[in-house]
Amino acid sequence: MTVTLADVAARAQVSPATVSRVLNGNYPVAASTRERVLKAVDELDYVLNGPASSLAAATSDLVGILVNDIADPFFGIMASAIQGEIGGPGGRAGGERLAVVCNTGGSPERELTYLTLLQRQRAAAVVLTGGAIEDAAHQAAMTTKLRKLGEAGTKVVLCGRPPAPDAGVIALTFDNRGGARRLTEHLIGLGHRRLGYIAGPEERTTTRHRLEGHREALAAAGVEEQPGWTVHGRYDRQSGYEATLELLRRDPSLTAVVAANDSVALGACAALRESGRRIPEDASVAGFDDLPFSIDAVPSLTTVRLPLAEAGARAGRIAMGREEAPPGGIATVRGELMVRGSTGGPRVG
Repeated sequence: MTVTLADVAARAQVSPATVSRVLNGNYPVAASTRERVLKAVDELDYVLNGPASSLAAATSDLVGILVNDIADPFFGIMASAIQGEIGGPGGRAGGERLAVVCNTGGSPERELTYLTLLQRQRAAAVVLTGGAIEDAAHQAAMTTKLRKLGEAGTKVVLCGRPPAPDAGVIALTFDNRGGARRLTEHLIGLGHRRLGYIAGPEERTTTRHRLEGHREALAAAGVEEQPGWTVHGRYDRQSGYEATLELLRRDPSLTAVVAANDSVALGACAALRESGRRIPEDASVAGFDDLPFSIDAVPSLTTVRLPLAEAGARAGRIAMGREEAPPGGIATVRGELMVRGSTGGPRVG
């Protein structure tokens, strides 16, 4: 059933004219009234400029790209690759599309808000990058929102995010669990038995999957993880620095630090050096993602290479209809273990 302007007015207990003024922004409206109208718009999922049933034939030239943090190379690389693929026939400005990068800052509220705004703008496609937030209420709201975008004619692709089968969207998901398992297996194979792990934020799927892979490798090798060997933090260098100092405080005998990503690993390296430990002679360090600076670190980082640019480009082509969706709408993108100078066997004696 199509939601009308009158429905929004009734829900907000204002006149249709007031709703129009709020949405068009061309007339002063009291802040409390404006908030009431916008709340009604969200609750009813009202889409400006036409009924949802007609949107498949009336999508705009807009393509939305949702990222957690555009300053993080992980997201910047994917966003750039996606944008490089969104041109082509079908747009009104020389066949081009307008890419809008939406920086959520990791906020579930911002994620939903951006999707609502893109729905109102009748976006031709939306690509969501990176891990999902593990909150039941938010996941339910996201499923509903993504399904409605698809029904309205917007092509939705997840890139580096777990599948959302109930939403009916396409997913290119990263094998974070398998990559983390292979990374820790490498360290165990070098003789390490006391490994600290710096995990990302607890609420994100990427964090859980990488930590699970690490723990699977420990269990398979008969290494009993000790309390205090895991610290959670942000996906940035400062978090890696602070977490490593905490790990060393808890257990000074650790011989390796496995980081949630390469930025975190750089912070870990700085903390180890400040603590008088050489890398890899006294402590090995491993990262994840193989971001561009990883090979230029001193020593260069052992890490898991995720094909971020390739995955982003593929997501862009699928979103634009220039490449077929994978069978079943889901494809797993696997990482490659890159063994470099930051890992070696533990010092004996």
